[in-house]
Amino acid sequence: MKNILNAPFVEEMKKITANMYRQGWDERNGGNISYMLDEKEVGEYLDLNNVIREIPTGFDASALIGKIFIVTGTGKYFKNIEFDPENNLGIIRIAKDGTTAELLWGYSDGGKFTSELPAHLMSHIARLEVNPENRVIIHSHPVYTLAMNHVIELDEKIFTHTLWEMCTECIIVFPDGIGVLPWMVCGNNEIGIATAEKMKNFRLVNWGIHGIYGAGKDIDEAFGLIETVEKAAQLYMIATASGKRINTITDRNLWEVVEAFGLEDVVRKDFLDL
Repeated sequence: MKNILNAPFVEEMKKITANMYRQGWDERNGGNISYMLDEKEVGEYLDLNNVIREIPTGFDASALIGKIFIVTGTGKYFKNIEFDPENNLGIIRIAKDGTTAELLWGYSDGGKFTSELPAHLMSHIARLEVNPENRVIIHSHPVYTLAMNHVIELDEKIFTHTLWEMCTECIIVFPDGIGVLPWMVCGNNEIGIATAEKMKNFRLVNWGIHGIYGAGKDIDEAFGLIETVEKAAQLYMIATASGKRINTITDRNLWEVVEAFGLEDVVRKDFLDL
């Protein structure tokens, strides 16, 4: 059996959480990640018949029975994961009853997965129905994206279009736009249900005055989506700080980009005024 601490998926989690903490996106124990793993790969590092303990998930995830995830822990700081992954991360499998997580590794201090796990599982279910390759959900609190929430209407078209205007790559990276939710209490199933509903149409969901959810086929894609939004939000906040904007990317310009990159079938045309 290989050493789990050397597993590529553990290394990925260590690197991405450290990077997100250094960027200031995940203060204290803010933010969480869930990453669906390949059972065969996990079997090279863990005895899949050895269940350490069972933990109620608080949600019926029957659609994910048997699926294995590596998930950040509740109350855990991203900055500590790279130094003590076994305490701050856990690998779980959704049990046959659909409402229990079987702990296969991690949470060594007796802890458990993030309180946002139901929201993550709901989003995984929604995204897998759209794209079976989507395996990662990242929730984070990017600074400029959050600041932008305070100065712009929380409307999907307005929010998306504003970001598309800020730099050319935005409409290329997220042509499907950004779903937007109003402010809601976090850590409960209500916000999870609302997020999953948005995830049926968007890979990115902005939680009003809280943070953002991103989904992707791997950590790079999910992180890259959020990273691009944050860069555009930063540009917006800097550019508007002077009180005026002289230049912008027009809707006609945006459509030229869409045509150049063959995005006609995926772009949210209703977010453009042509």
